Amino acid sequence: MPAYEDSDFGTEAAPQLQQQKSNGQQGTPSSFGQSLPVPGDQQNQQGGFNSIEVPATRNSIAQVDGYMHQLSLSPSMKDRRGSRNSFGASLPIPRSKRQSRLSSVHYADDGKPARPGMPPIQPTRDILASQVQSFESEKVKKAKNMAFVFDIDGVLVHGDRLIPQGQRALEILNGDNELGIKIPHIFLTNGSGKPEQARIDQLSKIVRNPIHMDQFIQSHTPMRALAEYYNTVLVVGGEGYKCREVAEQYGFKDIVVPNDIVAWDPTIAPYRVFTEEERKTSRPRDFSKINIEAIMVFSDSRDYATDMQIIMDLLRSENGRLGTMAEDPVSSRIPIYFSQGDMLCPTEHWTPRMSQGTFRIGLEAMYKALSGVDLERVVYGKPELATYKYADEVITSWMEQLHGEEKLPENVYMVGDNPASDIVGGNMYGWNTCLVRTGVFQGGDNDENNPASFGVFPNVLDAVQTALKKELGEDFRFEWSDANVNPVLSGGKDSSAIE
Repeated sequence: MPAYEDSDFGTEAAPQLQQQKSNGQQGTPSSFGQSLPVPGDQQNQQGGFNSIEVPATRNSIAQVDGYMHQLSLSPSMKDRRGSRNSFGASLPIPRSKRQSRLSSVHYADDGKPARPGMPPIQPTRDILASQVQSFESEKVKKAKNMAFVFDIDGVLVHGDRLIPQGQRALEILNGDNELGIKIPHIFLTNGSGKPEQARIDQLSKIVRNPIHMDQFIQSHTPMRALAEYYNTVLVVGGEGYKCREVAEQYGFKDIVVPNDIVAWDPTIAPYRVFTEEERKTSRPRDFSKINIEAIMVFSDSRDYATDMQIIMDLLRSENGRLGTMAEDPVSSRIPIYFSQGDMLCPTEHWTPRMSQGTFRIGLEAMYKALSGVDLERVVYGKPELATYKYADEVITSWMEQLHGEEKLPENVYMVGDNPASDIVGGNMYGWNTCLVRTGVFQGGDNDENNPASFGVFPNVLDAVQTALKKELGEDFRFEWSDANVNPVLSGGKDSSAIE
């Protein structure tokens, strides 16, 4: 540890430091931190100051409040008013119901029915489960009248790391319970940036349970509906060109990403070092002759400076044409959509990291500062109503695939870690909300602004078991009686994965 001299701390600190030395103390920074000088405190030998104070021309208090939209300022369920989404902006969601693959007839390769009019052959465990369920018709009826909706990050995983209780919770819902019944559950995440199938494959491997495409909603999944409204769009966020791939799968016709624009005109992003490899993989063209019709922020930005600059240029342009400046910043402004609005996201880091919401707030403040008007924008994801409407469709479709009943269960339990999105959204939609302590929330008995309606739990397994006991009885057991025909635990194929 370096030695400290009296002169390092000014004349005010020297007597105290000398006293500490005479008492045998080490004089660490924490032991005399209160005596360290601040500008204006340090005097010279003649009694004067070693520095000159110059009055600041700017207020020392942050002045960003005036730039913030109400949604950004008041995430509390108690006092937040609706966002722009709720009173003026439209959030299209896919209209058509997901195609069910449930069928009582199996077809051979030649297209002819192999068992006309007969149900498919069931695995042994399914036969045994159906026998058990026939004796417990009341419990079965209740089990089919409930469903779970899981947030992912902070509830089941931390990044690529499994939260151990998540695996067991999913095993129970996939049939490892006394009825051998599969209880409908879907995954509703504000995560984004990858095609759904890639995220499902990754998540299934981490949680060690099968997850199907028809159970999974990312923040930008409902945004596939926007492909019917816009032709040329700027897609922002995510790693590399994965969000371009997502947009292509959604049916967008003409997709531009920031790298395409930088490759066309490197001066648009003066602080960006654009590599030759990035140039080769981009798709430049003359954007001074193209109107970009909408901006889609699909995922977190990996380059704030470049993405913000390009977005600001487009928002202030004449109908989305780069190289122009609109006379009227409102009538000529193209729409901008964000896939979600979370401020924080749990990761492998010891505290949650900033998410897409902070990027949005920065844009809102910049736009207001430069144009003098508020930025109208549309936000998907939790806690916006459109996401929950879409979740209803997904739950209903999954109910049909599992149990042949196209209906929405009455008792839906939302399990999340973020009070400002998972809980506030579930509460407003009338779901039973469960707040877990494995992610963003680390508070007291419950969140003060957005309290979970069903309660706070140490982890997802506690939440699931408590909800099942409430609906099915305190004596409900969370394991299948015969482990020899239990593929969930014995390593066999889980029949909850519909073929």
